[in-house]
Amino acid sequence: MLLTKQQKVQIFSLIIFLAGFFGFNIFSTQENSDKLRVTFFDVGQGDSCLIQTPFGQDILIDGGPDKSVIQKLSKAMPFYDRTIDMIIITHPHADHITGIIEVLQKYKVEKIYYSGVMYPSDFYVELLQKIEEHNVPKIVINKNQEINLEQDLNLKFLFPNEDLRGKEVLNLNNTSLVVRMDYKKDSFLFMADAEQEVEQILLKESLDLKADILKVGHQGAADSSSQEFLKVVSPEIAIVSVGEDNKYGHPSRRVLKRLEKLNAEIFRTDHNGDIKIISSGDNDYKVIVER
Repeated sequence: MLLTKQQKVQIFSLIIFLAGFFGFNIFSTQENSDKLRVTFFDVGQGDSCLIQTPFGQDILIDGGPDKSVIQKLSKAMPFYDRTIDMIIITHPHADHITGIIEVLQKYKVEKIYYSGVMYPSDFYVELLQKIEEHNVPKIVINKNQEINLEQDLNLKFLFPNEDLRGKEVLNLNNTSLVVRMDYKKDSFLFMADAEQEVEQILLKESLDLKADILKVGHQGAADSSSQEFLKVVSPEIAIVSVGEDNKYGHPSRRVLKRLEKLNAEIFRTDHNGDIKIISSGDNDYKVIVER
């Protein structure tokens, strides 16, 4: 079939557009390839955070209360990347795990880290079933377990301090996996929903808690973030993952005042939207917010 001049111009223009589009996307994903990127997603009243490492690993900490995490991942990750290298389930409350069920349907998940604690909720039972259906290896975290992700990039699990496999507990928040991440000179502390009881245990064990970036525990609730604990962590940046106008009144004004007293710069997902921290590991990280 012979093409008219106009059709040839249109096809050529389309080829140029597609080449430019894909070229830009590939370039943009490589632009910060030597950087660590940590994005705290605005998923409402719940937690979900994506760690993207300098060598291209994608690590998801919790999945939030619904399937909105899928949209967040699609925006944060290149369209051709359909693999989550690691999911960390901090604890099995619905506002942390519900989105993971959908992630398992949409992405290939290489492995899952969790505490192994028992919790007879429909959401958790469904999640465990989906994990089995997709043949994803589950790894139970032990006290002070460390994972060397890449050169100069390490994860360390500071809590729980006991084997919770198969156990039922009264307060799930205080079974939360507390994770420390160090990248060269920069440090992150992810508190999940850990309350002051866990903070006291961490303080008594004389662990290295000082961190540049703190993901504030339990959406900034009054039962977390004691003054003693925050003083030891002494964060430069504090991230509060919280739903707008939530019924719990999170974050607590007292917690915010404690952080302000330490001159921590506070970012909130209900006010700022998605919060991305880009780090080269030399204490020169920058924060980007997007609603």
